[in-house]
Amino acid sequence: MSFREIVVTVRAVNRASAQFSRIQSDVESLAARVKALGSAIAAVGATGVAIGHIAHQFGILNDEQAKVVNTTMMVVSVLGMFMRTSWGVAVAQKVYAAATWIATAAQNALNISYATFLALTGVGIAVIIAAAAAMWSFANSMNSATASVHEFNAAASEVPMAGRSIRRAGEEELYRAGVEY
Repeated sequence: MSFREIVVTVRAVNRASAQFSRIQSDVESLAARVKALGSAIAAVGATGVAIGHIAHQFGILNDEQAKVVNTTMMVVSVLGMFMRTSWGVAVAQKVYAAATWIATAAQNALNISYATFLALTGVGIAVIIAAAAAMWSFANSMNSATASVHEFNAAASEVPMAGRSIRRAGEEELYRAGVEY
């Protein structure tokens, strides 16, 4: 391995290391946020259990209602506690990765549709330009043909009438016999 190859390898590792460090800090930040959210959810669950118990003590809730409220709030509290564990953080990161994948797929679909729109718009404009060029060419041909007919008519009007009635020898006999050309 040459010195130049070693330098290129070291530079690549240094650039990759910076990206890996950035990814690590993003993951740690997400983990801290998930744990904070888990604490908040666990606190809401514990508060709900306390409120349900107090409401039952004061007779606002009967036994069945208090049981449903307390059970629901205990489930919320357990969910918050689970989010504080490393398993909870791992699940949250998987959900975040799935959501990111879905957002990326949606963005790619949007980009593809926009590129298709631009391509089709370009093709549409090209078709319009081609049609305009064909119409211009046809109009030019028609103008040339019209000018040619006008020139012929002008030349024919200058020939005397007697010159127009010149016939070939023997032509009149053919007309009498009913043979026409």
